[in-house]
Amino acid sequence: MRAWFAVLSRWPLLALHALGWCAGWGAWLASPTYRRRWWAHTRQAGLSGRARWASIGAAGKQVAELPRLWFGPPVPVGWEGAAHIEAALAQRRGVLFLTPHLGCFEVTPRAYAERFGVPHAAPITVLYRPSRHAALDALLRQARQRPGMAAAPTTLAGVRQLMQALRRGEAVGLLPDQVPPQGLGVWAPFFGRPAYTMTLAARLAQQPGVQVLLAWGQRLPWGRGYVVHVQPWAQAMDEPLATDPAQAAAQINRAMELLIRRCPEQYLWGYARYKSPRALG
Repeated sequence: MRAWFAVLSRWPLLALHALGWCAGWGAWLASPTYRRRWWAHTRQAGLSGRARWASIGAAGKQVAELPRLWFGPPVPVGWEGAAHIEAALAQRRGVLFLTPHLGCFEVTPRAYAERFGVPHAAPITVLYRPSRHAALDALLRQARQRPGMAAAPTTLAGVRQLMQALRRGEAVGLLPDQVPPQGLGVWAPFFGRPAYTMTLAARLAQQPGVQVLLAWGQRLPWGRGYVVHVQPWAQAMDEPLATDPAQAAAQINRAMELLIRRCPEQYLWGYARYKSPRALG
């Protein structure tokens, strides 16, 4: 697996995205379960037309670009809203990035690490779910450990790692639309349907002095790179984050919906967002 990633990491983005587009459609055509889930989720969100069909190829692009992002040379990245990060770091505040499964969510922490993590001595720690396959887990850990960037597993030790990073005035990145294990979330509406939603994002956001930023990485056409969009919570939402876990989870889901509707063709509609949580441990 590592050898294949090494080969693909040298490919240009345009070629990887072309390969991924074909793979995305191949997976959609080959899997009835995937098709049913995709149909249900896009219908639930009221998505139709070009954006709905474009999301099939975009899902494949998200997978195909990983070798280049993890092990290849840097990719072109532009910024929209970087001043919000600079302001938080200047005040020595911890920064919590909330990012849905939208666009290229792998590029966001990497772009932050290159621009802010090393130069400002304010690294970012990202939460990741360890794989049950030893070889893949080793690959994931290797890909997510680099200068200015660290990875925390979805364990109690990993949660403590995230909280300590925020207290040091560093950054933390989460995918709050990822389904947590049983007991670590609440049922909250997501596009009008109850979805088991993590409470960890709200707990981290309520740490003293933490600046909550909504962020996502837009994939540009024709392999031209990415744009990382950053927006403060207060700018996107008309209400402060609640202290009640269930209420806060619903607010965070609404915030993620706002981001997704900005570019629905790049959201992973095939993700099993409404599944029942797995048992902890």
